[in-house]
Amino acid sequence: MRLDIRPLENRWVRLEPFDETIRAETRAALDCDPDAWDIMVGAAYGPHFDGWWAAAMAAMAAGSRIPYAVRRMTDGALVGTSSLYEINPPYRRCEIGSTFYRPEARGGVVNPACKRLLLAHAFDAGAVRVEIITDAVNPRSQAAILKLGATPEGVLRKHKITWTGRARDTAMFAIIDDEWPQVRHRLDERLSRFV
Repeated sequence: MRLDIRPLENRWVRLEPFDETIRAETRAALDCDPDAWDIMVGAAYGPHFDGWWAAAMAAMAAGSRIPYAVRRMTDGALVGTSSLYEINPPYRRCEIGSTFYRPEARGGVVNPACKRLLLAHAFDAGAVRVEIITDAVNPRSQAAILKLGATPEGVLRKHKITWTGRARDTAMFAIIDDEWPQVRHRLDERLSRFV
């Protein structure tokens, strides 16, 4: 499995790998909704942004993460971020996560359009498993992951420590290569309903 670092695009979103030319725009997109950041593993708003950005760039240089800025195609606005991370080529697996969208970009086409691109990129590169995880206290995120077609695999207790110091239980979901054709078809049908 080899994941190239390159932009990914469909008619709804463009995923742009992090680089210095979009740093300020990414900061502005994430500097909102502090309550939503409270349950995230890491915070990237306000004073937390620089450390978060540096960690994302270091992980990309190390080959363990590809962080993307999410640009909405209808208006060109940068509306959030998502990543392929925990990239493990020998096991042909990775995770999709570190996803945050501005409030006005939630609940519409942005998330399924992003996940369609990220999943295709991973499976086209030879992945056999793509995990999508979220905080067990986040039912909205879990519902969105299920709607994508991922299979729930249980809860990992005290799996991560959040930036606030809370021991987080993680709800684990995955899509495997055998399931990808059906998941892709369902996502394409879902996306076709958006004008």
